[in-house]
This record gives sequence, C-alpha cells and structure tokens, in this order.
Amino acid sequence: MLKGKADWKNHGVRVIRSDQLDPNTPQTPGMHRLAAVTATSAHAQKIWAGTVTIEPNAKTGAHHHGELESIIYVVSGRARMRWGEHLEFTAEAGPGDFIFVPPFVPHQEINAAAAEPLQCVLVRNDQDPVVVNLDIDAVAEPQEVTWVDPHHPRD
Repeated sequence: MLKGKADWKNHGVRVIRSDQLDPNTPQTPGMHRLAAVTATSAHAQKIWAGTVTIEPNAKTGAHHHGELESIIYVVSGRARMRWGEHLEFTAEAGPGDFIFVPPFVPHQEINAAAAEPLQCVLVRNDQDPVVVNLDIDAVAEPQEVTWVDPHHPRD
C-alpha cells in the first residue's frame, strides 16, 4: 500500500511487450513456456501469466503444478488435455476456450492439430514457478470427459 499521494506512473499499469517475455521459467518437455506477468516484470504479487506453445502433433510430458491453480486460454490450435493418475481422462478445447487445472492434478497437454502450433495463454494464482515433471504409465485409451456447466447447460 502506498502512503501519501499515489505514484501511479511508477506503480500503476504495466505493459509487457511480446518481445520482453522471459524464457527463464521451469519447462516441461514438449512445450515452450514464456513468462509475461511476474514479480520481476510487473511487480505482480499474487498472479503469474505467460504463454505456452506446443508444436504440431507434439505433447508434453506428464506434470503437475503443486498447490497452484492454472487457467489455460487457447488462442489458436486444438488442445487435447489428458489427466489423472494414469492420464486416463481426456477432453479437447479450441480457440476461445478456457481450461482449468486444479492443484496437484497430473496432466499432459497435447497439440491435436497436425499442421499448426497450439498457442495458449497461461495464468496461475501465485508467483512460485512450480512444475513437477512426472513419470507416469499412461493408459492406452483415455475416457473422454464432457463437463457441463450447471449454470449454462447446453440444449
């Protein structure tokens, strides 16, 4: 909290340009993370944001983010998520869709498109860059899950 008159010029809105994204963040094999909104770049204290790119037909290794909640916004491409103790569940998302990953959920991101990179924006609820890469024996045929928001059911 600022005392006296607020210095909004130096303690207000921050713009982090695309050429200022930081690759020095924990990585998972198969994906490329770039940090955008961090304590260093924007003086953020309770939130972290960045970008994720996965090349065509590529997939990440299984991982989780500890106590962090993650939100993935699909900008372009087709995301296929697998999750669970043996990556036994799957769902897909496309441009404009949001994906929520709760704490400690083992998951894997897959680019389901053969011809274009999967481009996403990633937001987490803390600055701690937790990435726990896992060695999981995945099931061969995951179960497709369709989640229906009880407040906005589809007809």
